[in-house]
Formats: sequence, C-alpha cells, structure tokens
Amino acid sequence: MLQGALHRTLTYRLHQLHKLTDKESQRRYFSELGFSLSDARCLATVGSFEPLSVSDLARASNLDKGQASRAAQALVERRLIEKTADPEDGRGVVLRLTEEGRRSWKAVMDLIFTRNEEIFGCLSAPQQEQLSAILDSLIEHALRESCTQED
Repeated sequence: MLQGALHRTLTYRLHQLHKLTDKESQRRYFSELGFSLSDARCLATVGSFEPLSVSDLARASNLDKGQASRAAQALVERRLIEKTADPEDGRGVVLRLTEEGRRSWKAVMDLIFTRNEEIFGCLSAPQQEQLSAILDSLIEHALRESCTQED
C-alpha cells in the first residue's frame, strides 16, 4: 500500500465518520433529551428489540457487556426500563420498557431518525439506497467472516 493512503481505507473512513457523527449525536441526546450516548442507544435498543438480556442488549447496541449493564441499570433507576427474572435462566434478567420508558424511547427514536436524515441528507435518494445496500453487503460479509472465525 502506498504511504499516506491510510486516510483512503474503508476502516479509517468509517471510523472517522463514526467519531464525527457520534460527537454531534452525543451532544444532542444530552442537550435535547438528557441522555448519555450509551443510555440513549440502550433505550433505543431495548424499545426496538424487547425483551432482551443484558448480553443481547450489549450485542445489539454495539457496547461491551459492562457498558450495557451500567446503562441498563441507569435506565432502571430512572424507571425507563424494568428488569425481571428470566423465566428460562434463573440467573439472568430480561429488560423491557416501562410506560414512561416507551415515551422516552419515542423521543430517542425521533432524534435518531432526525440525525439519520441530517447525516444522509447530503446524498440523493438513489445514493442513499445504494449506500444502504452496500453497507448491508459489508455487514453481511463481516458477520460471515466473524462466524467462520468463531467455529
């Protein structure tokens, strides 16, 4: 690879975009809704995929298990999610939104969709569709590679 070409690699550019968009998202979650980035992600994930275990929450929200556990506990303390015993695993817990949590989830999802439009707004509709399809292909490929390496 040519010297100086790092800034043109996919992983470098995805990381750069991730950092730039997360910085603004974090600011907005806090200023508009009073949530940290991890708490907002966890609330969005629980509301979208409930019921979830803490491990499922971590995986689905792209956080490590410790971050997901701390965020879940913070949301339990705010009475936005409830933690109940997992009927299939006596040592595990299941996370679900409370009624108040559902209202907060809707506000978080509205902000997520607004941020999505702001980020992709510079692309035409066909470009957005093309990028979405490309990202789906890359994610599917990475998941296959990940599963192959785990076997």
